[in-house]
Amino acid sequence: MPLDLVARTKFNPELERNAECLVHMDPTTQQTTLIAPSDPDPAGSRARTRKVLEDKSFTFDKSFWSHDPEDEHYATQEDVYDSLGEEFLDHNFEGYHTCIFAYGQTGSGKSWTMMGPPDQPGLIPRTCEDLFQRIDECQEENPNISYNVRVSYFEVYNEHVRDLLVPVVPGQPPYYLKIRESPIEGPYVKDLTEVPVRNLNEILRYMRTGDGNRTVASTKMNDTSSRSHAVFTIMLKMIHHDLDTDETTERSSRIRLVDLAGSERAKSTEATGQRLREGSNINKSLTTLGRVIAALADPQKKSKSRAGGVKGSSNAVVPYRDSILTWLLKDSLGGNSKTAMIACIAPSDYEETLSTLRYADQAKRIRTRAVVNQDLISAAQRDAQIAAMAEEIRALQIVVGDSRRREKDARDAEEKLEQYQERVRGLQKAMEEKSMVAESKIRNLEMMNETLRLHLKLALESLRNPIPAVNFREVSLQRNDKENENENENGNSKAGDKDVLQEHEDEDSWDEDAEYERLDREARETQEATFQLLDEVRLFKRKLADDKARFWPETPKRKTMAEILNLR
Repeated sequence: MPLDLVARTKFNPELERNAECLVHMDPTTQQTTLIAPSDPDPAGSRARTRKVLEDKSFTFDKSFWSHDPEDEHYATQEDVYDSLGEEFLDHNFEGYHTCIFAYGQTGSGKSWTMMGPPDQPGLIPRTCEDLFQRIDECQEENPNISYNVRVSYFEVYNEHVRDLLVPVVPGQPPYYLKIRESPIEGPYVKDLTEVPVRNLNEILRYMRTGDGNRTVASTKMNDTSSRSHAVFTIMLKMIHHDLDTDETTERSSRIRLVDLAGSERAKSTEATGQRLREGSNINKSLTTLGRVIAALADPQKKSKSRAGGVKGSSNAVVPYRDSILTWLLKDSLGGNSKTAMIACIAPSDYEETLSTLRYADQAKRIRTRAVVNQDLISAAQRDAQIAAMAEEIRALQIVVGDSRRREKDARDAEEKLEQYQERVRGLQKAMEEKSMVAESKIRNLEMMNETLRLHLKLALESLRNPIPAVNFREVSLQRNDKENENENENGNSKAGDKDVLQEHEDEDSWDEDAEYERLDREARETQEATFQLLDEVRLFKRKLADDKARFWPETPKRKTMAEILNLR
């Protein structure tokens, strides 16, 4: 079906400075005429200095004159909805996807047409109100029909998608969503918030939340200029069950209402910095939208370029992906949707108005392929689907049960493994402790062995090389002779010397016998102690060999004590 085109002009503050009105609309023929500006008008004089201007006429499906409220042909917000919004809502209840978007320069009334002020609600609030009125009426007439409504709201700002239903956190950068494409549904926004709504108050509350989060700023041409493209989407699902035929019919439709940001010129808006960058991205997306419309509006040229095999032709492929906006509107512009475009024009700017009207006139030639999104399920099909799903559920339950059982077995095995590992660690620790004790005992035994070996060596040396007995008589006689000599030299008396010598001779004769007996006794005791020590050394040697064989089997065999001392 062709794309519906609507032209609408709105009151412009420039007319308050007595600017010339350059637009004329005929409500009968739906013709919009752009009048060439005359010389007295400053804006017109600037335009005439560049080229020769002339009147231009365009015919659209509808033309709404919303410039002068006193005019008899003045079109209110209700008139716009009655002629456009109501028809498209009928298509939605029939199961078709629909899309309405407003295009025009900044300050031309796009947001006023789509949203409107509280006292003059625009297309989107009136569509929501009429939607729930119809749902209530249909459910009263036929209680076998159930309805499910969900809404989403996002904006395309600087070629990024932001969810308007998610509150903005102060001090943190905005979270931008990613675009994905489904082979069935086409492009979609990943992780976009879709909230269910049950009545008009809920949907209006979400709408106001999104409007409050939308990016707007003040420029020279518009105090509340939209700096992003806003897309408000309503998903409607209708399920009807026929009791007579036991068939279930499911219809799903999508209402996409788009408020595009206005095209602007940096010279006119005097934008700088962030506003200039926003305007650049807005113009980029709108330019890409124009290229998409041009490619879709001339299918013959497109087919000729494909048939001729012209490579690199701009008409060969529709450039949807050149902009986030056109990629998301791909299905609405050239796919399964009934689409309408509202061209909002300013009555005093010849060049911008002419550009917008040419834009809309080109879009008028676009053809879409809208189909009813309906699934008809009979009782037999439904029963078969239920049986198939029940079988799949049973299979999944078996798989889940096996998986849980395997997980339980795995957990038990892990617990047993941990227990075994703990036991192994305990045994290893005990072995290490025993090894340390054994090494300590071996070191002590080796030290004792070395000490005893030294003692035995000294004992054997004393036996082999005994110390000769000392003759105390000769020693005493020598001492006495020496003393006598000293006394003679000092002039001692001989009588005293004889008495002393006699006394010493008596003592020496008595001490010599006792000394011999004592030495014999000590020799016997030393011999007995030596033999006893040798027996103890032999016993210790056997114990030492047993301990080494028990605690240190890998120790090389050492020579025995007898071999070391050459006793055997």
